[in-house]
Amino acid sequence: AAGMFLRLLSDIQWRAAHPKWRRMSSSQRSTSTTPEPHPVSLPAQAQVVICGGGIMGTSVAYHLSKMGWKDIVLLEQGRLAAGTTRFCAGIVSTARPVSIELKMAHYSNKLYQQLEQETGVQTGYMKTGSISLAQTQDRLISLKRIASSLNVMGIPCEIISPKKVVQLHPLINIHDLVGAMYVPEDALVSSANVSLALATAASRNGVQIHERTSVSHVTVQKGRVTGVETDRGRIQCEYFVNCAGQWAYELGHSGEEPVHIPLHACEHFYLLTHPLQEPLSSSLPTVVDPDGRIYIRNWQGGILSGGFEKNPKPLFTEGRNQLEIQNLQEDWDHFGPLLSALLRRMPGLEALQIMQLVNCPESFTPDMRCIMGESPTARGYFVLAGMNSAGISYGGGAGKYLAEWMVNGYPSENVWPLDLKRFGTLQSSRTFLRHRVMEVMPLMCDLKVPRWDFQTGRQLRTSPLYDRLDAQGARWMEKHGFERVKYFVPPGKDLLDLDHSKTFYKPDWFDIVGSEVKCCKEAVCVIDMSSFTKFEISSTGDQALESLQYLFSNDLDVPVGHVVHTGMLNEKGGYENDCSIARLSKRSFFMISPTDQQVHCWAWLKNRLPDDSNLIVEDVTWKYTALNLIGPRAVDVLSELSYAPMTAEHFPSLFCKEMSVGYANGIRVMSITHTGEPGFVLYIPIEYALHVYNEVMNMGQKYGIRNAGYYALRSLRIEKFFAFWGQDLDAFTTPMECGREFQVKLEKGMQFLGQEALLEQKQNGVYKRFTMFILEDHDTDMDLWPWWGEPIFRNGRYVGKTTSSAYSYTLERHVCLGFVHHFDEKTGEELVVTTDFINQGEYEIDIAGQRFQAKAKLYPFSSLFTQRRRKDEVELSGYQRE
Repeated sequence: AAGMFLRLLSDIQWRAAHPKWRRMSSSQRSTSTTPEPHPVSLPAQAQVVICGGGIMGTSVAYHLSKMGWKDIVLLEQGRLAAGTTRFCAGIVSTARPVSIELKMAHYSNKLYQQLEQETGVQTGYMKTGSISLAQTQDRLISLKRIASSLNVMGIPCEIISPKKVVQLHPLINIHDLVGAMYVPEDALVSSANVSLALATAASRNGVQIHERTSVSHVTVQKGRVTGVETDRGRIQCEYFVNCAGQWAYELGHSGEEPVHIPLHACEHFYLLTHPLQEPLSSSLPTVVDPDGRIYIRNWQGGILSGGFEKNPKPLFTEGRNQLEIQNLQEDWDHFGPLLSALLRRMPGLEALQIMQLVNCPESFTPDMRCIMGESPTARGYFVLAGMNSAGISYGGGAGKYLAEWMVNGYPSENVWPLDLKRFGTLQSSRTFLRHRVMEVMPLMCDLKVPRWDFQTGRQLRTSPLYDRLDAQGARWMEKHGFERVKYFVPPGKDLLDLDHSKTFYKPDWFDIVGSEVKCCKEAVCVIDMSSFTKFEISSTGDQALESLQYLFSNDLDVPVGHVVHTGMLNEKGGYENDCSIARLSKRSFFMISPTDQQVHCWAWLKNRLPDDSNLIVEDVTWKYTALNLIGPRAVDVLSELSYAPMTAEHFPSLFCKEMSVGYANGIRVMSITHTGEPGFVLYIPIEYALHVYNEVMNMGQKYGIRNAGYYALRSLRIEKFFAFWGQDLDAFTTPMECGREFQVKLEKGMQFLGQEALLEQKQNGVYKRFTMFILEDHDTDMDLWPWWGEPIFRNGRYVGKTTSSAYSYTLERHVCLGFVHHFDEKTGEELVVTTDFINQGEYEIDIAGQRFQAKAKLYPFSSLFTQRRRKDEVELSGYQRE
């Protein structure tokens, strides 16, 4: 290998002395658009202005025009497809671990396949297939999990042996492989030409396209987009779409009302070679070698190979001005490790002549998922950017979903994992983004086992108890920038060992979490849940109650001091949020929502509450520390600390009261734990947090108190069949589909958002049903664990996927939660799911290709937990939110 490397290096040094070689492929994928000699003047107004003429902007224009919107102007500061799109490697790959990304890529592939026929523009579409290689058993497991998802979606895919790899691609060295995944319908395209084809079709449908036109800022009045200022004049518009790629961040910050779009550019390198002596076949599969951090595709008889190095180079942290991306500096030293990986994988390339090392910026986001959706602060301002080097794979599908969002008010799939509102202002610090993308880019290839956490940008939002808990062995994860405890490592355990135990099998924290769960069941545990989103809504008259009654599905006109579990539904009856609301007084309400609802819920309420100065909504997330006291002895600890009776007669379930705890006054105590176990949550003004925590821990010692984390909480809530928003519940799930009809005021003659959809479901039945599965023949010690996203089979037929799962220490079995659908065997049409349909099936859960028998239940094992399922025990039907 060393000899080969030297010969390649000598080739490189020779090229450095002959600069003309550097430009040999400058025509490579360059666009054929000619500048407008006499630019047509811009229209004074339009319904939609799209900024950015790459794959994203042209895809949005194409799909909007297909849906009947014609009054659209697309502005490009340089030439069409001259940004990242021009340098994109052109690989369309559907093998994605996140379900919505998989769907986007699948749609893109189908769209590109027929685009040339539709537009007459050559797109270079070639169905080559792709092979993802595994050098380790863990990598193979991760590929098998993806293969399970692809197969149930009807996308051909198989796990193959190393021998089969050689048959498909004879140049691949297989000596260190344990297997691979073959996806025969993956494809190659010329990304710039796809972009031009989309622009051509959009233009024929009436979209106006103006090149060499820069947007300086977007004007917003009273929270709505009103127009766009460009270097060629102003355009009034109702909608603005920011598809500016790596410039999206600056453009978002250019207006008076900033729109935070957290992305950052990194240099991305790939190599182009001259054709081989025997030129490679154009139908040769693309090879992805994640353990070697590289991808390899055929390119004009030679190869194109790039990768994601461990030490990426962030770009333009201070901002920049150039219009089109020029090929940045070659950096052979930096590319060296990827070149070595390429030569190990394809030793036959030793004498190959290199044509060029291409270096172009790609934008990455803080969580490796792209950004789409409407700004929480400016109505009509939409964003589609931050593709994490998968722009061509997502381009078609992402453009389609965003166009649906604009035209219909919502997309046809649950896109919450990609929604701009999953981020807040806290993720748009340049320092944070620079550090995070240096971690994200290598993670593109790193093996991601369940429950992994980002290491950069941490300790940003913390509870006042952070240092106290950290000193007691807390192990942390992060949600929406907030540090939360996973579990506590007991003294004497090997801490280093635990932090590095990343596995698809039984994890090292198994016994630790088990002992925390046991303590919750038998004594009392404290979990810091300060990350919950907390809003206060109040008014001078009845405005707060009247407005909230319309926006929430449960009846909030309850006596003061009562707590109501309720959904915040959309027009289709789906959960936009799932929360608990306490009535503090006749005119004020305290609302507790999941951690990642902070931006989304705020925007939803602001956009739908009446514009009334007497109605006040305040985000008080930061004002309160939340301590969850779970367990049968919680009542003893609290009554001793407050000198007040806390038994069920004095403090009934789902009740809220301001009390003093220790020396601290004004603590909001709620009889609710989000797990189904007895206990209380204390909402403590943050200046008292340390005092109250210390008092609780001191008083609780005689009752066997201990700290616990979110893993114990997850196990408790899943065995009680509690759904949580963002994983089990989403904007496409209704209360009727998950057994929560009792949380809806259908019979009370009150109007609320989503009511019509729920009445229709009540009359006609539901097409999916939230179900609990207990794995039967699963060996916790030896078998792969379920985590989420595993296919569910009923009588051998695919019926849905799991949404979350956990080991139940009570049942000593794994419990999976998920939705069951009923598809017609002949037509595939969705049918109504009845209780009988659920109860009469034989079920299996597919974990990385291996199926395990499971028992389906529509109700929790109440006999194990309570003597009987009492109607008044509403807490059992309360729902956990993370």
